[in-house]
Amino acid sequence: MTRLNRRRFLMTAGTAAAGTVLLHACSQGSEQAASDTPASDTPTAPASGSAETPETTAAKLGFIALTDSAPLIIAKVKGFYDKYGMTDVSVEKQASWGTTRDNLVLGSGGGGIDGAHILTPMPYLISAGTVTDGKKVPMYILARLNVNGQGICLSNDYADLKVGLDSKPLKEAFAKRKAEGKELKAAMTFPGGTHDLWIRYWMAAGGIDPDKDVSTIVVPPPQMVANVKVGNMDSFCVGEPWPLQTVNQKVGYNALTTGQLWKDHPEKALGMRADWVDANPKAAKALLMGTMEGQMWCSQPENKEEMCKILSERAWFNVPFEDIIDRSQGKYDFGLGREEELPELQQKYWKDNASYPFKSHDTWFLTENIRWGYLPPDTDVKAMVDAVNREDLWREAATALGQEDMIPKSTSRGVETFFDGVTFDPEDPQAYLDSLKIKKV
Repeated sequence: MTRLNRRRFLMTAGTAAAGTVLLHACSQGSEQAASDTPASDTPTAPASGSAETPETTAAKLGFIALTDSAPLIIAKVKGFYDKYGMTDVSVEKQASWGTTRDNLVLGSGGGGIDGAHILTPMPYLISAGTVTDGKKVPMYILARLNVNGQGICLSNDYADLKVGLDSKPLKEAFAKRKAEGKELKAAMTFPGGTHDLWIRYWMAAGGIDPDKDVSTIVVPPPQMVANVKVGNMDSFCVGEPWPLQTVNQKVGYNALTTGQLWKDHPEKALGMRADWVDANPKAAKALLMGTMEGQMWCSQPENKEEMCKILSERAWFNVPFEDIIDRSQGKYDFGLGREEELPELQQKYWKDNASYPFKSHDTWFLTENIRWGYLPPDTDVKAMVDAVNREDLWREAATALGQEDMIPKSTSRGVETFFDGVTFDPEDPQAYLDSLKIKKV
C-alpha cells in the first residue's frame, strides 16, 4: 500500500557568502511512494559549506554512455561538485571499459583519470593486476552508483522463440545452429564485469555453457546496437539506453531487464585510484558528497525527464531522448509486442540503499569471477573486499550530508535469492559455488 510521504530539502539560498538556508517541503513523488519507505529514508539535500576544504579542487572522472553514469553527469551539470569545493572536476567520456581501465592505470598525472563510473568488479580486477598485465593499481570503491537497469537482448534471428527470463529455449536453437557450422556469439562489455556475469548467469541457468556452447565477445556499450544490426552477435548484455534503442530501431528484442534476474542487484560503482584518495581524503569526501547529491537528485521522479534530456545531449550520450526516458520511468517495451510497467525494477540511484556499497555484494561479484575462472579458487575474497570497498568513507559522507538514516545497520544485505531459486549466502560463498552445475572451477 502506497502512502504520501513528505521530504525536506535544505537548499542554498542566494550566494554561498550569504549562507542563508531555505527550508521547504514538497510532496512525495510516485517512485518513493511506490516503495512505501518511511520519510526518514528519503533524500535530503545538504546545506552547502558542510564539507571540509579539500586538498585539491580538481579530479578527472571517466564515464561510459550508460544511464547509470547519470549521478556523475548531474553532479557536474548541476554544480554539486562545485558546492563542496571541487570546482575543477571534469567528467570525461570513455570509448570502452578497456579505455577506462587504461586511463585509470595512467592516472591524471599520466594523462589519464583519477576515478570513474565503473563496472563494480573492475576496481578489484585492476587492484589484483588481473586485467592490467599483472600491474597492480590499488583502487577503492567509494559508492555504488545504482542498482538494476541492464538488459539482455537477442537478435531478430530468435524472434520466433520470444525468449524471456527462461533461456532454455535457446539451448536447442544454439545447438542446431552450431551443428550447421554457425559461430554463436554472446556479447558483453568487459571480461569479469557485470554484463559478462549477468549473461553468463542467465545462460547457465538455462543449461547453456557460456564457455563451450557459445563464444563470448567484448563489444563497447555504444557499439552494441550497430553490431547486432549487422549480425555480429546472437545475444548481448548491456546497460541502458542501448537495450531500449535495440527495440526502438527494431534490430532485436529484449529478453529481460536484469532486475528480473536479481531484484535490486548492484551494478556500477564510483571507483577511484587509492593513491588519489589517500593523498586527498578531504577532496575524496567532497567528491563523494557531490556524487551522492547527484544520486539524490536523479532519484526524484519529477527530475527524470530533465535528467534524460541532459543525458541525451551531444556532450554526454548523443542519443535520442526517446531511447532513455521510458526505462528511466519503469516502462518496458521489450519488443515483439511485449510491454510491461515495472517501476520496481527501474534503475535506482539512491532509494532502497542503492548508493551504499554493501560488502556482501562485492563478495558475490568476486565469487562469480572465481566461478568463471577470472580469479583463482584460492582468492582471499574477504581480504580483497576489505581492501577495496571503502564503505566507511561512504558512511562519513552520508553523515556529513545529514543522511545518517540511510546508513545500513550491516555491511551485508544478507542472503540473496536469484530468479531461478538459487541463493547466495555471503557468509558461505563456497556453498553457493558448490551448488552451481555449470562453472569453470
